[in-house]
Amino acid sequence: MKHLPKHLRPRWRYLAVEIEAWPDASLNRGAFQRELWYAAQNLIGDSGSADADLTVLGFDSADGVAETIVRARRGTVDDARAAIACIDELGSDPVGVRVRGVSGTVRACSERYLHGRAGISEERDVVFENESRTAAVRNSLLDVRGPDGFTGATQLDFE
Repeated sequence: MKHLPKHLRPRWRYLAVEIEAWPDASLNRGAFQRELWYAAQNLIGDSGSADADLTVLGFDSADGVAETIVRARRGTVDDARAAIACIDELGSDPVGVRVRGVSGTVRACSERYLHGRAGISEERDVVFENESRTAAVRNSLLDVRGPDGFTGATQLDFE
């Protein structure tokens, strides 16, 4: 079977997406793809979702932070951004999702917007509510483990 001529091939845009959750959350590609499809279907309908053809390419996850690239057809980037913004949990874990940028190629998207932030964290002992506790540190953010789960904090909360 012959390939389509270049002017008839679908044109794509690639969205760099960052997903952030509590450090003990299990983030995976399958759960994100499923939530993305459901969000697109609920927001823009069956035909709009099929037209956007949202696909998750790769998925890098560690310590509650993930990076991925979402492929969308050219002309449906606004719909794709809206569908991504509708995702608020993966499985039973609450998440924050943001689009870092949009590009015309996977390579440019990866080089410009994905910096390998997933997995850059450390654990530190901190004093929180007059008790010594363990905190997961990512940049200037701290997620302090407590008896009822995690509490989000910043460096300023400990000074």
